[in-house]
Amino acid sequence: MLMTTTALVEGRHITKYHGVVTGEAIIGANVVRDLFAGLRDFFGGRSGSYEEVLRKAKDTALQEMGEEAARLGANAVIGIDLDYETVGASGSMLMVTCSGTAVSME
Repeated sequence: MLMTTTALVEGRHITKYHGVVTGEAIIGANVVRDLFAGLRDFFGGRSGSYEEVLRKAKDTALQEMGEEAARLGANAVIGIDLDYETVGASGSMLMVTCSGTAVSME
């Protein structure tokens, strides 16, 4: 499944538009991860644990969207938009959503 943020793919012709497809992933952060992220915030540096969680959530959301596109008979998703949010009472959960247009290309 071809997936791209662009509206067109050079050298490929869109033969059918199947419609908008979406994917979502919500992943809870844990106390240990929050503790280490807080230390990173205080001392500076990157939070590898949060980066890994975000990467997994992004991959899950994109996979879900690709599966929805395949069910519609598409072989590509174009114009993909990714959004990241925190949700939950204390913002302890990370949410990744994506949307795009499922198409068939030759």
